[in-house]
Amino acid sequence: MDSAQIMILTVLVGTVALFLWGRWRHDMVAMASLLMCVVLGLVPTGEAFNGFGHPAVITVACILILSSALQQSGAVDALTRTVLPQSAGPFVTLAALSLLAAILSAFMNNVGALALLMPVALQIANKQGVPPGKILMPLAFGSILGGMTTLIGTPPNLIVSGFRAGLNGSGFSMFDYSPVGIAIALAGLAFVILVGRFLVPTRERAGAEGFETGSYLTEARITEGSKAAGMLLRDINDELEKSDAQVIGLIRNEKRIPAPNPYRELHDNDILLIEAEPEGLASALSGLELTLEAEWRSIQAEAKAKAAEKEKEKDKDKDKDKDKDKDKDDAGTDAKEAATEKVKETTKAQNAKKPDEKVISTGAKPGDEKSPDAEQTAELHKKALQSDDISLIEVVILPNAAFIGRSAADIRIRSHYGINLLAISRQGQRSMSRLRTMKMQAGDVLLMQGSPAAISEFGNRMGCAPLAERALHLGDKSQAFKASAIMAIAIALAAFGIVPAAISFALGVLASLLFGVVAPRTLYDAVDWPVVVLLAALIPVATAMETTGSADLIARFLLETIAQGNAVVAVGLILIVTMTLSDFMNNAATAAVMCPIAIGSAAQLGASSDPFLMAVAIGASCAFLTPIGHQNNTLILGPGGFRFGDYWKLGLPIEIIVVAVGVPMLLWVWPL
Repeated sequence: MDSAQIMILTVLVGTVALFLWGRWRHDMVAMASLLMCVVLGLVPTGEAFNGFGHPAVITVACILILSSALQQSGAVDALTRTVLPQSAGPFVTLAALSLLAAILSAFMNNVGALALLMPVALQIANKQGVPPGKILMPLAFGSILGGMTTLIGTPPNLIVSGFRAGLNGSGFSMFDYSPVGIAIALAGLAFVILVGRFLVPTRERAGAEGFETGSYLTEARITEGSKAAGMLLRDINDELEKSDAQVIGLIRNEKRIPAPNPYRELHDNDILLIEAEPEGLASALSGLELTLEAEWRSIQAEAKAKAAEKEKEKDKDKDKDKDKDKDKDDAGTDAKEAATEKVKETTKAQNAKKPDEKVISTGAKPGDEKSPDAEQTAELHKKALQSDDISLIEVVILPNAAFIGRSAADIRIRSHYGINLLAISRQGQRSMSRLRTMKMQAGDVLLMQGSPAAISEFGNRMGCAPLAERALHLGDKSQAFKASAIMAIAIALAAFGIVPAAISFALGVLASLLFGVVAPRTLYDAVDWPVVVLLAALIPVATAMETTGSADLIARFLLETIAQGNAVVAVGLILIVTMTLSDFMNNAATAAVMCPIAIGSAAQLGASSDPFLMAVAIGASCAFLTPIGHQNNTLILGPGGFRFGDYWKLGLPIEIIVVAVGVPMLLWVWPL
């Protein structure tokens, strides 16, 4: 082993370790790996960024844009409306959803396909009284299985095709993946539909209104005159227990107290960090006359704005120099009075007098006979949170969303979008961070308050998908037809070899722009840039593995110690190793790392490289054991109420099926 091999293997081990650690985003790790190879002289400086012009990278970007066009035009909704049964039992519904997800994922981005179908699945689960996870996990696995059936179904297929092109002068065609991919997909789907629902852990939802996503963390302020002021924290918790809620933190004078003493007396303007189920949130707040922190801040800002306007009017009528100090004092008093009055009106909405009824006293202490009924106060508080123009909507953070790693304060969610972040649900974890400063993660479920249009705009820009029931819509029929036709023509051009895939789909993007299917200003929003950078950075690193002979070295070790020179065993070994890595690191990165090893293994055995490369393509797509192995697994983590260890119960049998069906099919379709 020479020095170049030692260096590239060291970089490779470090890169894989960082991928598995998951502390930094995959594109950051890939770029660091590339730059390290350049510094060590393993990748020539002039070739460092050749990966950005690689056909696989261009094709991935174009496919993402065309997939977005199908989604935005309503073409996918039209197909969903046609295919899904309107009234059917859980079995038929599950089968239809899983098959539709697989079909869509074969020709468009599978994360986009799942994001479109997930609200439909949750709506169906709610109507049929089925735990959401029982439908979401088969749906996600179906979308993953469908992606391996075509060249454009998933990025690893494009990467594998690129390595074959570099080796033989031509890559795999559009449907070269179909014989093996369809056989595995059908076997996997059959297992998921017939047996899978019994293996998915049951995560019941506590209420019928919201999707169970675990407990929410909510900030609530004790305003002046509320019944919570002056009470002991112990008494507050006793009241909250009636709504299945509890105080897990206290913020006083902007200082956080993680485990406050239960005998601590609460003061005006203390902020309580409350953990509550979605359906118990309203009653938990109203029972103690607490005000949501986001709502309180909004009221304060509004009052200050009105006071500032009042001050300007006074300045026009009076001498600025003489009455300047007096006007400021008046404005400050007006702001405080206006804010206090607005808060009181909001938190005491239940005092509204109804015809022929007595006024409900809200100043009663716990246990007082005049205390309002819990259901009535919860309903009144819910009305205060929602109106005809304002809604409470749950959204889930998509993988690679712009919101990941940032907080509500970072993006100024209130001032930029006019919406409030009321609560955050992070399954399996409890964060003591302030809501406004909590860093977001993929799969987090957010409870947003605002107009539907504002929340929709926020979701589109920041990468969040709504978890609300939504009616399927046809959109603009002409646009849907154009988007479908453009995608079909691009696929046909690539499938029949008229032009290379990268050119074909780039023409499709250009046509989408010319025909107005995609707006120029939103063109680049559809591209998953972290994936693009990941691919572009790792392609030169993988090339360095080949040129230094490191890939052959690893292949020789695997063949001599495990496969014992048996080609059939070697194909199965490559498939299993790739599949195992893909369960814990990005599938595109896995394919880029394993392709040189697969090529080296074929060379050592004097066999065709095609079955080995195909084994990498299949293994990189089959990540079913963990929520971090594939983006779709992460996407259902919160909405399904899953835990990290829930995936393997269904995922492990599917991976066994992949090996059992995949190896014989590989050797039959792609002989050694």
